[in-house]
Amino acid sequence: MKNILQISFIFFLVGLTARAADGDATDTAKAQNAARAWLALVDAEKYGQSWNEAALLFRSAVMKAEWERAAKTTRAPLGALKSRTLKSANFTRSLPGAPDGEYVVIQFDAQFANKASAIETVTPMRDKDGAWRVSGYYIR
Repeated sequence: MKNILQISFIFFLVGLTARAADGDATDTAKAQNAARAWLALVDAEKYGQSWNEAALLFRSAVMKAEWERAAKTTRAPLGALKSRTLKSANFTRSLPGAPDGEYVVIQFDAQFANKASAIETVTPMRDKDGAWRVSGYYIR
């Protein structure tokens, strides 16, 4: 299942090298808020709800049950979240392998009970209704 999570969102990994575009600071802040709210669901092991609240692109890429299994398999061994600190947030309109749109590639330095140092990458996008929702997630 870990491989499914990595493969499903591999195009977001490549996006880590994307340069910041002319992103508005307000949009970046809204995307960060969306990312933190979504991560709170994942931290609380509410994987089904996190899928429900993800971007259409995310929900189109992975079925709900598949996401629940992959998220649980990936997150459970890490243990409880101890801390999460913003490392970077870069606005872009283009990511390899993803449709053009408005994205913010956000990285957090995270510490879990069973993993002292991790980098979480969360990629919110502006969905068709104008709301910022998570379209990709990866931990390394």
